Amino acid sequence: MIKTVATRLAGLSGWRRRFVWLIAGAVAVLALPPFFFIPVLPVCFAILLWSLEGVRCNKGALSAGWWFGTGHFAAGFYWISHAFLVQPEIYGWMIPFALLGLGGGLAIFPMLAVWASWRLTDGLVRRAVLLSVFWAVSEYLRGHILTGFPWNLLGHVWAIDPAPMQFASVVGVYGLSFVTGMFATLPAAVSSGKRGRIAAFSGVVIVAVLWGGGALRLSLVGPDGSDVALSELSPDVPVVQVVQPNIAQRDKWRPELQNQHFTKLIEMSQRPDGMSPAQKRIVIWPETAATFFVETQTTARMQMAETLGPDDILITGAPRTYPRDTDEYKVWNSIQVIDASGEIVASFDKFHLVPFGEYVPFRSILPLPKLTAGGTDFSAGPGPQTLSINGMPSFSPLICYEVIFPGRVADDENRPDWLLNVTNDGWFGDSAGPYQHMAAARFRAVEEGLPLVRAAYTGVSVFFDPYGRKLADLPLRTRGVMVHPLLSDKNHTTVYYLWRDILFYGIVTFFAVLVMGYNRVSKSL
Repeated sequence: MIKTVATRLAGLSGWRRRFVWLIAGAVAVLALPPFFFIPVLPVCFAILLWSLEGVRCNKGALSAGWWFGTGHFAAGFYWISHAFLVQPEIYGWMIPFALLGLGGGLAIFPMLAVWASWRLTDGLVRRAVLLSVFWAVSEYLRGHILTGFPWNLLGHVWAIDPAPMQFASVVGVYGLSFVTGMFATLPAAVSSGKRGRIAAFSGVVIVAVLWGGGALRLSLVGPDGSDVALSELSPDVPVVQVVQPNIAQRDKWRPELQNQHFTKLIEMSQRPDGMSPAQKRIVIWPETAATFFVETQTTARMQMAETLGPDDILITGAPRTYPRDTDEYKVWNSIQVIDASGEIVASFDKFHLVPFGEYVPFRSILPLPKLTAGGTDFSAGPGPQTLSINGMPSFSPLICYEVIFPGRVADDENRPDWLLNVTNDGWFGDSAGPYQHMAAARFRAVEEGLPLVRAAYTGVSVFFDPYGRKLADLPLRTRGVMVHPLLSDKNHTTVYYLWRDILFYGIVTFFAVLVMGYNRVSKSL
């Protein structure tokens, strides 16, 4: 039966074949967060590979990759339409252009991966391995070209559980994407005889190895510490207190509600009942939780300071306007740190801005409004920084989607003790977007061997340990406070931190040379 299905797919042509590619790519999204229906991956990639057997020209192979990729990205990023509906009278008309433009534009990467695997080899097993190689390489390129967009990588399917994620501590998420590609593509070889069935079985074994190896590693490092009682802590161990106000994006910037929102944040920042007055706190407000210029609002700063003990600090996302070595008016999307005296003791400016969200590329020829508040484009900060304040553990601040970029979340010359991601996913409502964002952030904890605190305006706020295990969280679309001690006893130096993507380069190069070399030898015999 499987061989019959494969033969029929190879025989498709015209719009039927393009439709199958489009739907297969879209259905593959079900393996990603928040669905995690991982078994669809080998099914969808088998459809792609079997239908490729009937392709006879470069145009057909390019078409296969583009239609599969368009379906995959258009379905995977459906949630961006929510951002345009915050002010539908201004931005609503952009939705179809944004979805189709993003899906079709990003599809260029899988288009080239599929074409290269078809062009450079034949046979289902060799083509499956080469597609895994080029798919992972295409993800790496997507994460770097034109500022990069490494969202919904194939490796992200393993965010379902910390065990299979552990391999990312060695090869990073791009290397994990290659291994995931092998799991997704090799089962297609089941239609090509005994050797194909062996290859298909090896694809299934990959899952067992990933999960079993990761589970063994986690068992060796011991419990995650999620059950530590605050009353048992030494006063020297700081406690993180994340405030999740859950205010709708359409209400966030309304002038008549600003005082009400600020009052709510202040109320939620009070010391929790039962916590010792001597316990040090790090109170965290999400991205642009302060909707005003903190530098100029002395009264507001003092109100924020009144919630703090003498050794506490408050970290808030806020816009910042003071110029940096220039008389030109600029605005930054920033993090500002306030101590108990009401002074700003540290600032960090977002360095990886969202195109069209925080600035409009080629503004001189694209007269479009940006999605975020205000008419001025945000300026970019200098890059990753490590902040050390008041004897607290040092941290690397990351605003919004800065956290999705592997290997670019910390200053390697001044390694922090923990990672902080403040974000506002309120733009995307009750969609898959916040969960996909959280999954990407989770991988940074595993790769760097550092705990990661995620403070989200509407959720999901979460605390991950250095192995990606969830210690505490606040669900999407809920108002609340997350409190957990900031322990560093499980921090560790990972292979990925030391080598970054060097192992990934080596792995994909080895398999590419192996497959193409074998293909050349087999043709010469």
